[in-house]
Amino acid sequence: MGKFIYEGNLKVDFDDRTLAHLQMVIGTKLRRGEAFHFTWKDDTSLGNGRTSVWMHAQSSLVYKYYGSRRPTLNARWVDALAFTANSPTGLFLVPEPNGDETTGAES
Repeated sequence: MGKFIYEGNLKVDFDDRTLAHLQMVIGTKLRRGEAFHFTWKDDTSLGNGRTSVWMHAQSSLVYKYYGSRRPTLNARWVDALAFTANSPTGLFLVPEPNGDETTGAES
């Protein structure tokens, strides 16, 4: 289980595989200078709500992985996540598509 930390105080858990895919999409958008919303469903312990943050080049982001191995990336999932990130509603998690199109993870 990994952790995404936004602005030092907002922390949310994602499994390492999901976090690696999010890091790829977020990093790509921010390298291009593109700001966007990132929304996720809150853990049931926090209620049934959701959280949305504004991602921009000056955002303080930390991706904390607890596993020692880098997850292999599914290129189709990166594309699907990037599609949401490029929409007016911003980045949100979609299920990982089936398929074997994988690439090595980048940091």
